[in-house]
Amino acid sequence: MPVQILPPANHVSSSTISSNEKDTFDPLEEKRAVRMLDYTVLPLMTMFYLLSFLDRANIGNARVAGLQKGLGLTDHQYQIAVTVTFVPYIAAELPSNLLLRKIGPRVLMPSLLVIWGIIVTLHGLVSSYSGLVIIRAFLGLVEGPMFPGIVLYLSGFYTREELSLRVALFFSSASLSGAFSGLLAAAIQNMNGIGGKPGWAWIFILEGLFTVLVGLVSFFLVPSTPQDSKFLTQKQKNIIAQRLARDRPVIGIIEAFSIKEIFRSLCSPHVMMVFIMFFGNGATLYGLALFLPSIVNQLGFSATRSQLISVGPFAAGFFVTLISAFLSDRYNSRAIPTMIIATLAVAGFGVYLGSHSVATAYGSLFLSVPGVYATPPIISAWMANNSEPYYRRATSIAIGFVATNAGGILSTWSFPTKEGPRFTRATIMDLVFSIVIVIGSALNALYLVRATHQKASRRDEILAPFEDEQEAGGVAKEQRAWLTLGDRHPDFRYTL
Repeated sequence: MPVQILPPANHVSSSTISSNEKDTFDPLEEKRAVRMLDYTVLPLMTMFYLLSFLDRANIGNARVAGLQKGLGLTDHQYQIAVTVTFVPYIAAELPSNLLLRKIGPRVLMPSLLVIWGIIVTLHGLVSSYSGLVIIRAFLGLVEGPMFPGIVLYLSGFYTREELSLRVALFFSSASLSGAFSGLLAAAIQNMNGIGGKPGWAWIFILEGLFTVLVGLVSFFLVPSTPQDSKFLTQKQKNIIAQRLARDRPVIGIIEAFSIKEIFRSLCSPHVMMVFIMFFGNGATLYGLALFLPSIVNQLGFSATRSQLISVGPFAAGFFVTLISAFLSDRYNSRAIPTMIIATLAVAGFGVYLGSHSVATAYGSLFLSVPGVYATPPIISAWMANNSEPYYRRATSIAIGFVATNAGGILSTWSFPTKEGPRFTRATIMDLVFSIVIVIGSALNALYLVRATHQKASRRDEILAPFEDEQEAGGVAKEQRAWLTLGDRHPDFRYTL
């Protein structure tokens, strides 16, 4: 069945750039164009994700500040309230990624930010268990599209080998939000009693209002594509278009949505292996994000001190995330950095499991938190690097984060207060998942090497169906082969 092609939209292909102008695209100009994207697009995406993670995970800080006691919740009820966030969150990820191009990032992303900011603010008015469950469900529905949407969005601005560092730059805000939320919560909870509201309510109200403000401002700042940027010159836009077309031959053609691309993604072994890794990482990451203040609190520290000293491990995670992603891009490698980082987590959870002192248990967090938080940017880039064309890539990225948040659901039931401060079952589970990530990275790399060799050896056979095709709709047969085959094209080299 022929592939339906739509005319390009908001795209300047390399064919529209004169050969004269191409000759002027020296490395320095290209570097300046990329830096302008870094200065104008990345800060926005970083702020979006920082607020997303902060507004989702601040319930852990609110719990330490008195939320559970204030609403009279049992541990079981608190866990349900956290769990229901993930169900609509997961349900929204794939549809939103498939709709991102249709609606446009300039409209969709700021709108989501404003709506969830309002929802977070309303957390401060909750007075019952049922109210908390309902408001958390709505928060998950609106926040779900943001992380996969940002990864998909950035994959349309940067080449494949640049993506890991850029994902890390915005994802590192998750580590930063873990540190920042502890400091912020420690200060805000001192507002206890102002306006008749408890300190935990003010955590939600102030953080939610700030999110609304950022969302309103971002309507004027987010470009849907590089061609829409208000900060790039036309020459810089052409440079970006050319380098993207060089990196992804199909990027100049806007294909119609096809349900087949969803199934092609789901049937790709390398996608499924990374899916498993995402699940394991989600279980460990959300466990630390949601419960680290409580874990530290159960080690014997006061509520305020628990908020403050939880900053250290998250700060370490921030630096390890950036350094590892930089090296991953620098050497165009995903498997080896992932294995090394996950080994840090293995060591951290192993030390915590065998620790016999508070100092050792707390110190182990400086291994486990970086080992968990530095993994997602690299495996996110790995997933995006190896899936083409657009809708297959959109699907792969989305289902990766579906797995992450499915793991998040598991994590919400892993740290009951009665099992603290050892949390033996949860620690063993996190240790096993970290080992799975190490092994999964090695297996995926081996599979990709084999798949690349097989495509090369069967090149003529794979391309034979396209040899007799004529140009259709202005699309040459070579482009139609790329569009139909995507990452299965024999000239597509998988990132290892």
